[in-house]
Amino acid sequence: MKPKGTAAISFILLTVFIDVLGIGIIIPIIPQLIGQLTGQPEVMTPESLSFSSGYGGWLMFSYALMQFIFSPILGGLSDRYGRRPILLISLLGLGIDYIFHALAPTITWLFVGRVIAGFCGASFTTASAYIADVSEPEKRAQNFGLIGVAFGLGFIFGPTLGGIIGKNFGVRAPFYVAAGLSFLNFIYGYFVLPESLPAENRRRFELKRSNPVGSLINIKRFPVLYSMLASFLLIYLAAHAVQSNWTFYTMYRFGWDMADVGYSLAVVGILVAAVQGGLIRIIIPKFGQKTSVFIGFSLYAIGLVLFGIAGQGWLMYVFLVPYCLGGVAGPALQGIISSQVPPNEQGELQGTLTSIMSVTSIFGPLMMNGLFSLFTSPAAPLVFPGIAFETGALLTIISTLLLIKPLSKIKGSPKQ
Repeated sequence: MKPKGTAAISFILLTVFIDVLGIGIIIPIIPQLIGQLTGQPEVMTPESLSFSSGYGGWLMFSYALMQFIFSPILGGLSDRYGRRPILLISLLGLGIDYIFHALAPTITWLFVGRVIAGFCGASFTTASAYIADVSEPEKRAQNFGLIGVAFGLGFIFGPTLGGIIGKNFGVRAPFYVAAGLSFLNFIYGYFVLPESLPAENRRRFELKRSNPVGSLINIKRFPVLYSMLASFLLIYLAAHAVQSNWTFYTMYRFGWDMADVGYSLAVVGILVAAVQGGLIRIIIPKFGQKTSVFIGFSLYAIGLVLFGIAGQGWLMYVFLVPYCLGGVAGPALQGIISSQVPPNEQGELQGTLTSIMSVTSIFGPLMMNGLFSLFTSPAAPLVFPGIAFETGALLTIISTLLLIKPLSKIKGSPKQ
């Protein structure tokens, strides 16, 4: 029986909110923290930003590599033992790890912290499986959109708090705040979270399926998913033009400080929450999931092109509008993909999707931050700090083309 009442779904959304809040809190301070641990000037210069962006890419690489390896394992374990224990373990682990980050004395220890965070970062996978458990098929896209709302709200408050706290209390302080929030959510979940996966819908854990390679191979039973998963990979790779590069780009291009970055990401959060919480409930029922995907990807591409050629800082706020409106695509595509597998394999599917996102997080930061570093270094063949955004736009166009054939084969895709 599916959990009743609002406590369970509220906890899932709160979990995602807390996770994103914790991530958002530390984004504005990462360049300064890297600079502090690598002997760069206290006041960031264009040269030190270009240098630190390389380390930033490798930090994200180490986090993503661990997520890639362990997300399908934890997704498979959640199919066997339920969603509740995996979620609680993830929250507790992340809280401990944030304290580890705050105390890291060297850049090496900061890398160790990112490895631990990647191992514990299964809450998105399991939260998505939980949403799939408790949602009717025709409502999954909208409910996945609720995760987007929680994500957006986390980005409203997280970067703003991180920028203000980091600026006024030091670059280590935001980690303690993030740790406290994770521990509070663990305690709340321990007492209120019911299990969403009934015993009759559980399956035996198989390591050969619950690993990044095995879970992808297992998808061969659903051949229509291959092109969709390839598109999924490319669009998340493109997203790292923003996710991995925003702080370095805006500080370099427009001279923004930690607080400025925090404010801009808060606007991202507001727009994402508005799109995921309101607009998709209009767009998806009106146009259907397939059309919504193509509309969203087109807007993503437009936004990325504009970011790369922005001449003034205030234009970044304007160009956030089409980019964030592109968010109608994500829940629609995820809803289509999840409708292609049975209920007792949702955890494995969500683990596979998280593994794909982790692959993009392995290579995306290295690609996008590497391009930024290359095209802003003294030895740059051409000084063009917006190169990562234009690369992301190209990948988005390719991703869109990959979806035309598989989506045309799916009939009766729910509009809700």
